[in-house]
Amino acid sequence: MIALDTTSFTRPLAFSRRNLIAGGAALAALGAVPAPVFAKAPLIKTQAPMFYRFKVGTIEATVISDGPLAMGPLKPDFFKGQTPIDELKALLTANYLDPDNITLEQNALVINTGSQLVLFDTGMGGAKTMGPNSGRLLDTLQAAGIRAEDIDAVILTHAHPDHCWALMGHIGAPNFPNAQIYMAESDFKFWTDESKAKHPAIGAMIGPTRGQLLPLKDNITFIKDGAEVVPGVQAMAAPGHTVGHTVYMITSGSASLCVLADIAHHSVLMLEKPKIEFVFDTDGKQAVATRIKVLDMLAAQRIPLIAYHFPFPGVGHVAKLGQGVGEGYRFYPAPMRTAL
Repeated sequence: MIALDTTSFTRPLAFSRRNLIAGGAALAALGAVPAPVFAKAPLIKTQAPMFYRFKVGTIEATVISDGPLAMGPLKPDFFKGQTPIDELKALLTANYLDPDNITLEQNALVINTGSQLVLFDTGMGGAKTMGPNSGRLLDTLQAAGIRAEDIDAVILTHAHPDHCWALMGHIGAPNFPNAQIYMAESDFKFWTDESKAKHPAIGAMIGPTRGQLLPLKDNITFIKDGAEVVPGVQAMAAPGHTVGHTVYMITSGSASLCVLADIAHHSVLMLEKPKIEFVFDTDGKQAVATRIKVLDMLAAQRIPLIAYHFPFPGVGHVAKLGQGVGEGYRFYPAPMRTAL
């Protein structure tokens, strides 16, 4: 019998970039392999337009990115509640996220029902108050083969800047000239109330929001909780983040998709710690109660969702981390398909 030396199998292999380069150079010197040649191509320095298509039953859905929102370092007033900021920072770090660079995406959704082309929310428009990289929706729509003038309906989840400030273009003309607009009346009244311009927290938003909504008032239809907005799309009142904040359930045959809007802004912090309040909530306590109610429903019924601010494209499921109410949730992104 031949005795095998097994030490070579159990000894850990030591690889390093330096060793590999040195080995390659030695072989090249011996004439075994040619020395590596590195291309001197210029850096591209731009990202491709971010859109993604998938199906909800027979409905064709396209996620359109308006670009990221730069929130900067995690600050105590971003997420209010009983969870200490050091614990939130540790949670980000544990999930390989930088607590000094909080970024929220903007995942607008277009659905083609076969009879209508419907856009949910519009992004920031030309405003750069939350970083230089937003305002890409119109260009990305075009890259995705969707013309703004072909949009039949714009459905607003609420009237915060990052959801409605691209209704009107910079020359005072509507960006979606043939679209009927749908939103909650309570949100319209709140965000077009001129007296709120003196409010220290939201005052700066009032004037520009009035400039987006008031010129289009004759084209706005106010929605009711539980009503079908357009065929296949049902409104569900979800107040707290704003007074008229609304999520929408898209249904086609046996397939469903929940347009989660701003029920949760961050895919880690506001799911694992669902009782924290967000800085831009109109009523933080109500927003928390609504969040837990909606996430419990989606988890229990295994309904897929698209979240406006989650990492692109924001499509996936939530599951509960514990058995109690509001103990925490986890987001499971849906696998992206490279063929429709």
